[in-house]
Amino acid sequence: EHGGRGQGMSRVLVTGADGEIGRAVSDRLVASGHQVTALSLAFGGAHPADRQITGDATSRSDVEEAMRDVDAVAHFAAIPHPSLGTPYDVFRVNTSATFNVLTRAAEAGVRRAVIASSINAIGYPNNPHDTFPPAFPLDVETPPDIADAYSLSKLADEATARYAHRRYGIDVVALRFPLVKWPHVLRDVADEVRADPARMAREGWAYLTMSDAVRAVERALWADVAGAEGVPLSARDTLLDVPTAELLRRYAPAVEPPAHLAGHDALVDLTTARTVLGFEPRESIHDGTATPYPALVRSDR
Repeated sequence: EHGGRGQGMSRVLVTGADGEIGRAVSDRLVASGHQVTALSLAFGGAHPADRQITGDATSRSDVEEAMRDVDAVAHFAAIPHPSLGTPYDVFRVNTSATFNVLTRAAEAGVRRAVIASSINAIGYPNNPHDTFPPAFPLDVETPPDIADAYSLSKLADEATARYAHRRYGIDVVALRFPLVKWPHVLRDVADEVRADPARMAREGWAYLTMSDAVRAVERALWADVAGAEGVPLSARDTLLDVPTAELLRRYAPAVEPPAHLAGHDALVDLTTARTVLGFEPRESIHDGTATPYPALVRSDR
């Protein structure tokens, strides 16, 4: 499924390798016995990868160099929030990086890529209008309502994944990450959101611990996937320690609730994660199960 060298000795290119998820994924892959090529605009400190390339994911030559002897790609290089650049720059960098990385991977004979999509691919969290999804849980069928450049870039990245598979045959998993941080940061965010829960209502107060996010990436790299799959992700509960039905009644009363809802259930449908990746979130910030920073995340294998 990934270049024929065997899962135990594969080389994975991680782009955006100096970012939070990129570093955590690199740590896990190295600990699992893989070789890692790390591509980043800069490196702020020691990195676990045995091959490090300071370069730009939008550069053809940099990515071609990084793709040497690679079996699979985990692509995280992006401007990760609409506030971190002009709308033009956010859209241009994110979409050109994904197009470039998937194209160079396919041309190099790589058969599997994992890309960081986002819960923002449906457009609601950063939408400047007071618009809500028509129903919870959020899933691959949730109709998008896009009015910011970051969300547009993530929806376009998923279309690029489908294009790359159709044109070159490369299999791509686009992971729709919600808020992903280490547990101590998530708890701080939860404290802030508790003061104004409406601010995260449109994304269903979704979050995922860093350890679970890395496990999802690891699953996506090796799972038996054919085609281009978009996979929504979430913890099994919400960021706020409040019954989910109460949150919906107070902050999203016009949205159709899930048919079956109990306790602190998440509002992201994990069916695709389970069926396509065999992934089940293990951790919650509310019950002591979350792996603290900087511990290495636990492997599924």
